[in-house]
Amino acid sequence: MRSPQRHPDILGGWPEPNGRRGFSLFPCLRKAAGVAAHVSAAALSVYLGMLSRLGTSRFSWHPACMAVAVCFCMTEAILTFSQDSSPFFFCSIKAKVRIHWMMHVFATIFGLVGLVFIISSKNISETSHLTSWHSILGVGTVIAVCGQLLCGLCLLFPKLINTYSVARLRLYHATCGLVAYLMATATVVLGLCSDWFKAQVNGVLWYFFLIVPLIPALVVMNQINNGYLSKKKIEI
Repeated sequence: MRSPQRHPDILGGWPEPNGRRGFSLFPCLRKAAGVAAHVSAAALSVYLGMLSRLGTSRFSWHPACMAVAVCFCMTEAILTFSQDSSPFFFCSIKAKVRIHWMMHVFATIFGLVGLVFIISSKNISETSHLTSWHSILGVGTVIAVCGQLLCGLCLLFPKLINTYSVARLRLYHATCGLVAYLMATATVVLGLCSDWFKAQVNGVLWYFFLIVPLIPALVVMNQINNGYLSKKKIEI
């Protein structure tokens, strides 16, 4: 007789038979990494916002908005489901899904505002568009995030679509979401390699800031891998 099919917590993984969850890092190290991810995401967003000197030019809004969108909103949206460091650990899964969706909506809004300002800035200065890897990957990231937003909408309201497996769609959403987040992180790193950032930050401090966005990226990768990708934990 087949055992009843189980469904995992959203981005949380299967509970092990003994009540412990599978992990690749020791519990204390996972918690410390989670805290580091929250701190680095918030700190980088604040620092880039201060560094951009909001209001001094149209361009100044671009790094500030993108930092809030990617470094803070996208990171916190995913870490909402973390078993180790979620600031909403006391909430139900349904509430976490709503928070996850809301944070991604904010990320999309801030991202689009940042995109509008950089386009406007380049048009005024008569500078060519899409001339760097940062800009090309950035456009691809915006498209990927918008696609993820639509996929998330389908999961939020599954009756809107005819799908034979919500679990399969959830798996696609998690894996494609990881790709989109890594694209966004790579875009941020390329932005830190830009002339604008190097003119204000250099030396050892510049190398330090290159590492900062990688901290939440590694934590997110570990979270999604443990939740969906390892050991074929989802029956499709």
